[in-house]
Amino acid sequence: MQVTQVRNATLLIHYAGTRFLIDPMLAPKGSYPGFEGMANSHLRNPLVELPLPMAEILDVDAVIVTHDHLDHWDPAAQQQVPKHLPLFVQHQEDADTMRGCGFEDVRLLGEVGEFAGIRLQQTEGRHGSDTIMALLGDRLGEVSGVVFSHPAEKTLYLAGDTVWNAQVEQALHRHQPEVVVLNCGNAQVTGLGAIIMGKEDVAAVYQAAPQATLIASHMEAVNHALLTRRELRDYLGKQGMATRVLVPEDGESITL
Repeated sequence: MQVTQVRNATLLIHYAGTRFLIDPMLAPKGSYPGFEGMANSHLRNPLVELPLPMAEILDVDAVIVTHDHLDHWDPAAQQQVPKHLPLFVQHQEDADTMRGCGFEDVRLLGEVGEFAGIRLQQTEGRHGSDTIMALLGDRLGEVSGVVFSHPAEKTLYLAGDTVWNAQVEQALHRHQPEVVVLNCGNAQVTGLGAIIMGKEDVAAVYQAAPQATLIASHMEAVNHALLTRRELRDYLGKQGMATRVLVPEDGESITL
């Protein structure tokens, strides 16, 4: 497989001969106001430009949107992603939203089973601690991940926007993935804490999945993501974890 870090949580995954676009946020740098109530809300999103030509980003067989927050599915993506592409979403509410945008082939991850011979299994996550979800659950909403499996490939677990918790631990135990993509920019709600993984969460996944190579995503592209690649790499080096955790730059591809 080849995993290309595009920007933020946007990835290109070439798996078993099929090319997937994950969580497309496609607007130019500075198109949107910062997320209110979050760290660095004075900054405009995205913080950086796309590193690849749009034609390359959109040259895919299918699209997966783990949830419909702006930094995973923005108006630019709604306009530019071809309407005929198969589009996989987490639940009926998101499916209705996508169909309302004119997409013709919207499928639920929990029902699809396979696509192009690749087994796709939806996983659960939680967009913050119990305290954060109790206070902001309506705003943060439901999130999901997906496990890719095929006889010719290593099993890939895309965890999505979640913190380390029992649901992630159960997914690791059940699927035994050999590659795990983590959204680990430590996005912060002011005064409350993280709504995606930080470096300690990465360490927890590292310990729980000794068979897996981890890939760090969702970094240095939106106002509230505070963990930098440099800080994460320094932490990994000090913890002796650097050989099994990869931290790609935007535009960088990893072949596994």
